[in-house]
Amino acid sequence: MRRSTDPRASTPDRYREFAEVEARGLSACYEEWAAGVARDPTVLALIDRLPAAKRQPNLVFSAARFCGAHAGPYSGFARWLPAHWADVEAVCLTHATQTNEAGRCAALLPALASLGGPLALIEVGASAGLCLHPDRYSYRYITEGGADRMLHPVDGPSTVVLDCAVFGPVPIPGQLPEVVWRAGIDLNPLDVTSASDVDWLDALIWPEHDDRRARLRAAVDVARRQPVEIVRGDLNAELAALVARAPSGATVVVFHTAVLAYLTETDRDRFAAQLTRLPVRWLANEGQGVVAGVLERLAMVPPQSSAFVLALDGEPIALTQPHGRSLHWLA
Repeated sequence: MRRSTDPRASTPDRYREFAEVEARGLSACYEEWAAGVARDPTVLALIDRLPAAKRQPNLVFSAARFCGAHAGPYSGFARWLPAHWADVEAVCLTHATQTNEAGRCAALLPALASLGGPLALIEVGASAGLCLHPDRYSYRYITEGGADRMLHPVDGPSTVVLDCAVFGPVPIPGQLPEVVWRAGIDLNPLDVTSASDVDWLDALIWPEHDDRRARLRAAVDVARRQPVEIVRGDLNAELAALVARAPSGATVVVFHTAVLAYLTETDRDRFAAQLTRLPVRWLANEGQGVVAGVLERLAMVPPQSSAFVLALDGEPIALTQPHGRSLHWLA
C-alpha cells in the first residue's frame, strides 16, 4: 500500500510521499501543495481532525477544489483552507476518491482483446462506470517509432479518443472486443446523470490535466446513452452473486484499477482467493506491491515508482501509467 493511502502512516509522511512519488512530474500544483502541507503545522492540525482513512492528499485536495479552491502557489492554498475548512471537511466525510479515468481503458484494451469469446465485464470499484465501455471509445496507440494505430467502435469513431504511447511487443488488436454484458460494484456508486456527481469526478482530476477533464465530459455523454448497472456494496460481499448473473457463453472478466490499495491486507487476500475459485479471468491494474505476488514475478524493476503493474490472473504482463497515458508490454 502506498503511504499516501495508508491510514497507519503519519499525515506528514503521507503528504511528503504524495509530493515526491505520485504528483511529481504529473501535477506541479499538487506536488507543491503536498510538500507544503507536510511541513505546515497549522494545516496538518486541520487535516488530523479527519478520520485517518480520510486524510489522504487526493481526497483533501479534491474536496478543496470542489469547494472552490483554485490551483496556484501553496501560500494561497494555505490561507484559503482554514477559512473554508468546515465545507472541505464535510465533503471529505461524505465523499471518497473515485477517480473514473476512461483513459485507463487504453491500458486494459490489449489484454481484454486477447481473451477469447464475447466478454462479460465486471469492474470492482467502478465509480460511475466509465471504464466499463472499452468497446465504445476510439483509441490512438502511438508506437516507439511515432506511428499511430487507430481503433474505432464497430459503429464508427467515438467522441472519446484515448491516446496511449506503447512500448515493447504490445498486442494491439485489429478490432475492439465484443462486450455482451457489463456491470460494476462500488461502495458508493456515482450517477452519470447527476450534475453533482459529475462535478465531483471533475474535481478528482488534477489541476493541469485539461485533456482528462474534456475526456471525462465526453465519456459521461457516452455512458448516459447506455447506462450500466453498478451494484452498491462491498466488492468481497457482492462479487460472486454478480459473476453468477453473467450470461453463459461469455468470458467473464473481473477488472479493477487503483482500487485494492484502499482495502486492508486481509480483504485483499480474501478478494484474491475468491478470484481463484470463480470461473473468471482477473485483470488487475494496481500500484506496485498492491496485488500479492505480482511484483515478485516481475523480471525487471519498474523504472518509475509511480508505474502501475497490469496483471492477468496474477501474472504481470505490462507496466502502465496510472491514467492510461502509456503502456509498456513485458516480453
